Amino acid sequence: MKFKLLPVLGALLLASPALADIEITDAYARASGPSAKAGAAFLMLQNTGDADDRLIGVTTTVAKRAELHTHRDMGEGVMKMMEVEEGFPIPAGGSHQLARGGDHIMLMGLTESFDQGKILHLTLTFEQAGDIAVDIPVDLERSDRPADHGGMDHTAAGQGKMDH
Repeated sequence: MKFKLLPVLGALLLASPALADIEITDAYARASGPSAKAGAAFLMLQNTGDADDRLIGVTTTVAKRAELHTHRDMGEGVMKMMEVEEGFPIPAGGSHQLARGGDHIMLMGLTESFDQGKILHLTLTFEQAGDIAVDIPVDLERSDRPADHGGMDHTAAGQGKMDH
């Protein structure tokens, strides 16, 4: 009976779809200063697998809350930052950039200061790839885009402001 199950098990394994393979590159984090209450992390997600995936969460000990955020144009020159509860899709063979002024990881209620060169430990959670631990260096000098985005609203409901 064992021998009859082996071909069936082998066929099931071959029929299973390949899971997403996520590569994380070009990661860095920043906060606006040593007493900042919020910061952000940016990185490139590349899916080298055959299955679509989605970044659905993030955890860390460097902040009380870590959320996936984006900027939305509210019209009349107003940009609003808000949580993206559904996460960020990463298509098979594709990539998704988390960058300043766009999609990013928002770290609120910082429990540590973001000193230049410090390494932050985050765990990214994907639908297919599962949890991936990543070390992200703090780089306060990097200027991918102008750092000043005014008094941008950093809450999903617009109930308060945080600087980062």
